[in-house]
Amino acid sequence: MSQRVFSVILLPTAECNVACTYCFEHKEPHRLPLLLVPLLTRQLLDHIEHEGIEECEIYWQGGEAMIMGPAWFEEAGRIMNEAAAARGRRFTHYLQTNLISYSPAWDEVLRNLFGGSLGTSMDFPNLHRKLFKGGAEAYSALWTKRLREAQAAGHEIGVIAVLHQGSLDAGPEAFYRYYTEELGLTSFQVNTPFPGGPAKAVEAEFDLDKTELAEFLAGLFDIWMERGHASGVSLGPFDSLIHHFTGAPARLPCIWKENCSSQFISVDSKGTVAQCDCWVTSYPETFFGNVFRDIDLTQMLRTSPARREFIERPKHLVEHEDCLECRFLSLCHGGCPVRTYSALGTMLAKDPYCEVYKAVFGRAETHSRALLRRRVPVGSRQ
Repeated sequence: MSQRVFSVILLPTAECNVACTYCFEHKEPHRLPLLLVPLLTRQLLDHIEHEGIEECEIYWQGGEAMIMGPAWFEEAGRIMNEAAAARGRRFTHYLQTNLISYSPAWDEVLRNLFGGSLGTSMDFPNLHRKLFKGGAEAYSALWTKRLREAQAAGHEIGVIAVLHQGSLDAGPEAFYRYYTEELGLTSFQVNTPFPGGPAKAVEAEFDLDKTELAEFLAGLFDIWMERGHASGVSLGPFDSLIHHFTGAPARLPCIWKENCSSQFISVDSKGTVAQCDCWVTSYPETFFGNVFRDIDLTQMLRTSPARREFIERPKHLVEHEDCLECRFLSLCHGGCPVRTYSALGTMLAKDPYCEVYKAVFGRAETHSRALLRRRVPVGSRQ
């Protein structure tokens, strides 16, 4: 049986309990009914069985996933896991949440279904994640309180930080200290921003200067290598890049997948299928189909005209962009299609962050060479 893993970004609700100013999702009061979970499960199991895949990763997101409540997740997880076990497959579940609704009522399902770990998000400085009442400052205070409570309960927490102009203004030193010293985290990830919804002019706050962004990331990379790499701090995507350049097994982020269309999909609470959560919440013209109306997920994916464009994107980039001349092509593959689409109105172009990625790859290569030199014994001919 194939050792490949198929991933599904599953959005059980489009509702949310906060008011982030840069959110690209269309919010509506809809939730995935438990009555439809067996049908969704069967579609996913049929597909991975047909493809000879043993494991399916489920990334529960939203909206805000915790709106569904712990009892809903406990029952949904039971339905899915029992169905998978009966067919010799397995689901592995991951949770991404803003943490605002966390309480001890979640502890049991977090341990049993999610292995005692979860993902959340916080930016530095926080200017854009806001409560409906109280704004960004109140959000930061409540989020930090929930983080401490979840940590005290023994949960392992990874944090995603979305960069914005305020991050660049603060500088990589203050940025790194906030996550490692003030929050005491040993695992966090840096994401570059992108607009959602129809392609349009981006607000200045998120239309970051590429040179300034590259310098910030290079500086952050250096700080992490000096203080965190050897002491157990995981900082994505830098850690994955170090693994890649030193020959260790590396799981790179989705923006650099060879072709994301062959590795994951996203399904929303209504059963709509698209490439990822960015597409399924913002771009109806790119939908593949619906798992509750189409009887065969595998056939849907094979025949969808919208998905065909994703499949053909790498070939188009090699033929029409300068990607073939880039020594990092086998690592980047032209970058993220949704970042490209949101900025340019087409996915058939290379990622607008191309030059930023090159700078980060170059820094990773330099640090990796230094690591490898230190590993080779003096006098070795290798």
